[in-house]
Amino acid sequence: MNFSGIITGIISFLIIGILHPVVVKGEYYFSSKIWPVFLVLGLIACIASLMIQSELISSILGVLGCCLLWCIRELKEQEERVKKGWFPANPKRIKQS
Repeated sequence: MNFSGIITGIISFLIIGILHPVVVKGEYYFSSKIWPVFLVLGLIACIASLMIQSELISSILGVLGCCLLWCIRELKEQEERVKKGWFPANPKRIKQS
C-alpha cells in the first residue's frame, strides 16, 4: 500500500489549519506589512521542494510553499475583514491612512 497521498493530504490539512491563525495573529500584531516574510518563506519552501529527492517530503514542502504564498493574499483579506468589524483591530497599533 502507498500511504504518501493520504499523508500529504493530512499534512496539507494541518498546514492550512495552522496558517489561518498565523495570518490572523500576524495581521493583528504587525499589520499586512509582514507579507514579505510569507513571500520569502514560501519561495524557500517551493525551491526546497524542487531540490528534495523524497517524493513525500517534496510534496509537503510544495504544499507548504504554496500555502505560505497564499497567506499573502489572506493578509490583505484579513485587513479588509478587520475594517468591516468581523475581527478585532489591534488598539495599540497606530492607525495609518
